[in-house]
Amino acid sequence: MSKFLKLIKNNKGATAIEYGLIAALIAVAAIGAMQGIGNKLGTTFNNVSSKLG
Repeated sequence: MSKFLKLIKNNKGATAIEYGLIAALIAVAAIGAMQGIGNKLGTTFNNVSSKLG
């Protein structure tokens, strides 16, 4: 029974999971931001290309 109580009190696994979730949320936000910037950059290059051609 004491091993079970120690397992319940152990927070290391929960902390690792929380850090993993935070990293995943940051990655999703970064991907979304990069896609938006990529689309705008693509439009800019297309405009420049059409004016040069």
